[in-house]
Amino acid sequence: MAKDAVDVVIIGSGAGGSPMALELGRAGFKVVVLEKGPWYRREDFAHDEILNSRRNFFMPLPWDEPHLWRTGPDQPFSRTNEAWTANCVGGGTVHMSGYFYRLKPVDFRLASELGPVPGANLADWPIGYDDLAPFYDRAEEELGVSGDAVPHPFLEPRKKNFPMPPLAEHPVAAELDRAARGLGYHPFPTARGIASAPYQGRSACAYCTLCGSYGCENDAKSSTLATLVPRALATGHVELRPRCMAVEVTTDPKTGLARSVVYLDADGVRQEQPAKVVVVSATAVESARLLLNSRSARFPNGLANDTGLVGRNLLFSSFGQSRAIFRVSKQKASHPWLEATAPFVNRSIQDFYLMPDARFGFRKGGTLGFMWAHPNPIFAAVGLAQKGARGVFGKALKDKLREYRDSKILEFEIYGEFLANDDTRVTVDSNVKDKYGVPVAAITVKRHPLDLALTKFLVERGEEVLAGLSPDRIERVGTAGETTILQGGTCRFGRDERTSVLNPDCRAHAVKNLYVVDGSFMPTSGAVPFTLTIVANAFRVAQGLVTRLKKGGG
Repeated sequence: MAKDAVDVVIIGSGAGGSPMALELGRAGFKVVVLEKGPWYRREDFAHDEILNSRRNFFMPLPWDEPHLWRTGPDQPFSRTNEAWTANCVGGGTVHMSGYFYRLKPVDFRLASELGPVPGANLADWPIGYDDLAPFYDRAEEELGVSGDAVPHPFLEPRKKNFPMPPLAEHPVAAELDRAARGLGYHPFPTARGIASAPYQGRSACAYCTLCGSYGCENDAKSSTLATLVPRALATGHVELRPRCMAVEVTTDPKTGLARSVVYLDADGVRQEQPAKVVVVSATAVESARLLLNSRSARFPNGLANDTGLVGRNLLFSSFGQSRAIFRVSKQKASHPWLEATAPFVNRSIQDFYLMPDARFGFRKGGTLGFMWAHPNPIFAAVGLAQKGARGVFGKALKDKLREYRDSKILEFEIYGEFLANDDTRVTVDSNVKDKYGVPVAAITVKRHPLDLALTKFLVERGEEVLAGLSPDRIERVGTAGETTILQGGTCRFGRDERTSVLNPDCRAHAVKNLYVVDGSFMPTSGAVPFTLTIVANAFRVAQGLVTRLKKGGG
């Protein structure tokens, strides 16, 4: 059933969609936001590992809504829930840990800085850091970010500090500072999308230890659910429709312009929402899937896909991890800080963000972020049971669990450059459909060798820092992973219609009233989590769209 037309329909309410809704609503335009998942309230969030992490509270079950995944174009696909972020109002910002970093000026000109990299599709951004900087300021203020912008070699240019002071730190942060500085590094406080003090009507953090993988029961976490969505709705011009699955963006057969979004409502009834402008922000994987499934006589290969670039140049974040294990009963006398209960370490190192030369085999590096291991006990027990060639059972497993309970585990994660290439992409498979009857996303990932070289190098540097704290032992978790909830690249923006899907305003070259504002627009990944950049860019795009709509355009 077709509904009355609105000015703008937005698909997705996370890091990209919510800033658009807020700015358009404030400007007085009529907006409908379609969100695939439920609209959770604070009372829905509980410290229940089974509910949050092992069922479909956030991520769909792979037998209901699979992604297909393979490592290389010569490998078979398997069903998985990899590369889902979260299906709910607020998207992945609801269960994020809230590590908020800005990109650096070099990230916007990586192709110019590094030159051609064989096997990689490097491209400069069509905008620079200075273009995005005021919108980083805006994003940090609107969301509420806590931190302290202390000097370090890769501190990005800033006109002001963070809106809130840093969260309270565990005393191990000072130990990390000592160890890192002893190696000649420059540790600094990690900015967090968490309120360290009451902020804009939200409560301060209660230090419950459960940020990542969980929703926040007191709105201290700076999700779009707790911040931008309520403000957008308060304008009176924005309507939010949860449990509405977008299945197609239709176009006018004469003009080729986007005409409407077809979706299945909460009752499974097929609906159609016409609009002057369509904004897609369903994550890089799911936005590419939606556009590729939106086929017509004008766009037989998918909407805005005249050049065949929709779904190509998929980006994740390169991932590596190691951990230091401290036996509390053995070390508490020499390490009295082990008995402190503060949950946040909040330390980062970016000395290797860009290397001065290629002596280690790569130039673009990344970020090390230090944290206490997540306290999910079931996850920990499963990990212990799976160790070794045959696993661990019976008394041996009980002994491992006793050791685990007597341990504090300090770990770090790597956010590394992920080089786009021809073999890492999203397509759709018409032979495999989800519970809605829609062909699913088929994801092929083939890692560039430089990704793996830089991640291994950074893991080794992080282990040197951990060793300076004299743990009982250091365990390397891995050096060849990818963080698939951080995703971009599938509709990269640029000035040349032959090499990009979107123009610098994130408007499709081939469809003048279609915008894509999740991480899809990013030509390169940078070496930090994507979330803050997506929010900042969406504010930038929204400002331009408001101006054009006021002039009668789109």
